[in-house]
Amino acid sequence: MKSAFWNKLIERLDRLDPGSVQAQFLRLASERGLLETIFHALREGILVLDAEGRIVYVNRGACRLLGMDEAGATGQPMKRYVPEIEWESLLRLDEKEWARLASREIEISYPEHRFLALYLAPLENPTDGRTGVVMILRDVTQERDHEAELVESERLNAILMLAAGVAHEIGNPLNSLAIHLQLIDRELRTLPDADSVPLRELLDVARGEIQRLDQILSQFLKAIRPSLPNFERRALPELVAETLETLAAEIHDRKVVVEVDPADDLPTAWVDAGQVKQAFFNVIRNAIQAMAGGGVLRISFAVEDRLVGAVFQDTGPGIPPGQMGELFEPFRTTKANGHGMGLMIVQRIVRDHGGNVLVDSLPNGARIQLNFPRDDQRIRLLTPPKAAEPGKDAP
Repeated sequence: MKSAFWNKLIERLDRLDPGSVQAQFLRLASERGLLETIFHALREGILVLDAEGRIVYVNRGACRLLGMDEAGATGQPMKRYVPEIEWESLLRLDEKEWARLASREIEISYPEHRFLALYLAPLENPTDGRTGVVMILRDVTQERDHEAELVESERLNAILMLAAGVAHEIGNPLNSLAIHLQLIDRELRTLPDADSVPLRELLDVARGEIQRLDQILSQFLKAIRPSLPNFERRALPELVAETLETLAAEIHDRKVVVEVDPADDLPTAWVDAGQVKQAFFNVIRNAIQAMAGGGVLRISFAVEDRLVGAVFQDTGPGIPPGQMGELFEPFRTTKANGHGMGLMIVQRIVRDHGGNVLVDSLPNGARIQLNFPRDDQRIRLLTPPKAAEPGKDAP
């Protein structure tokens, strides 16, 4: 569209002397340079396409989002970068179709996986009647991720509250059974030994089972109740060793060989030792149960700029591709007697620490890496300088 300045310039062009023409064109060049500087400074991507869907103008923001070469992007067909839209037929659409396509989201995988909000508007040059398209791109990946985390967090909290309520209701009849067993024990004391000994053995078995159920419920409630981590400086290899000691009997019964790589120079982590051992317990137990006929569980350690992690790799059957997206969903399990809460609890613990969980399915097994914040990379407050003593100058 023509500007008022451009209209006046054309009307007076034949009356301007060479010096005035040069001044006006310098002014135009200056305005164009200012606009290009502004467009290149924007984080949003701005593109102008011609009637054939080829790029006429592109700013640096669009090049960054779509992986374009700024020098060679002009003249390229837009469908090369965003094939989801029929650019050739776009300008032949009526106003209703334009309204439908004016704002939409697209997913791209190059140069990296992103979600982009795409805004389109028709553009017509009244000078020659040529049409085109103005396109604005905005990266909404973080917004999508944040929304997904909120939905997952709300669902997780609802399920945890339900599980805690069920566990609490199971605890009530267990307490009642324990009381009645005490009453039975009193009655047995009035019987002769010949009659009471066999019954007392059965009573002891029942008491032992009730205590075991009560312990399981206590551990379960402790694991799923959301609580703030009690942070301290701990070495991950030590926490792994303590967890393996707890599972030593089951590891031996299932004929699993555990190999732990040395980690002499591994930085310490800033973690809640109890919660991290609970996460390690769930991952290791899943791994040894996946190797039904025995196998090897290799535990190694990894270091990143801000995180330090423990890596668990088994020689089991691996994870089917269709189940990769359901690993951390509650009540999703491949075990006959599993409850599907183990990995969900692992994910909650790691997220509460500010870490992440990485899962890979290998040709011969699975690999799970739990990353936690490094102690030496956390934000520390500087000690305030000591106040100068009266009568002395501060250094």
